[in-house]
Amino acid sequence: MTDTRKPLNVLFLCTHNSARSILAEAILNHIGHGRFKAYSAGSSPRDNPQPHPLSLQVLESAGIPTDGLSSKSWDEFGRPGAPRMDLVITVCDNAAGEVCPYWPGQPATAHWGYPDPSGGNGTEAQKLEAFRQTLHALKRRLELLTSLPADKLARTQLQDAARALAGP
Repeated sequence: MTDTRKPLNVLFLCTHNSARSILAEAILNHIGHGRFKAYSAGSSPRDNPQPHPLSLQVLESAGIPTDGLSSKSWDEFGRPGAPRMDLVITVCDNAAGEVCPYWPGQPATAHWGYPDPSGGNGTEAQKLEAFRQTLHALKRRLELLTSLPADKLARTQLQDAARALAGP
């Protein structure tokens, strides 16, 4: 028996859309088993549309595809013809505090705050470890999201379920 329901569209937001939101997009698309379609964007994306190189490195090391990942403005998802989101999750505190654009369809929202792995001034090995830890933290939370039963992913339950996954 195949599942004919359309996947839930999830948009991950972070200010620069180069690390945390990119990691979340790639992870969810990898583990979502067709039940989810992930996107990412930022309020002030990098001028260079390439995600942070360490984001790509840790994803590739984890066996998660990086094809098609790019830093982009959240404005792209408010335009006519853009995919309609079911859930919008901010993954950095800066983006959570910003005034977001209007999202067509009034999707559920949640905030899952993570420290910026690109914000440290350590050695290359320490910076890489910060990205690796962020990837693993996001993956654990996204595994919980993908394991939710269908009734928790229904529009009326989605916001409560996603917010509960944020923890205390």
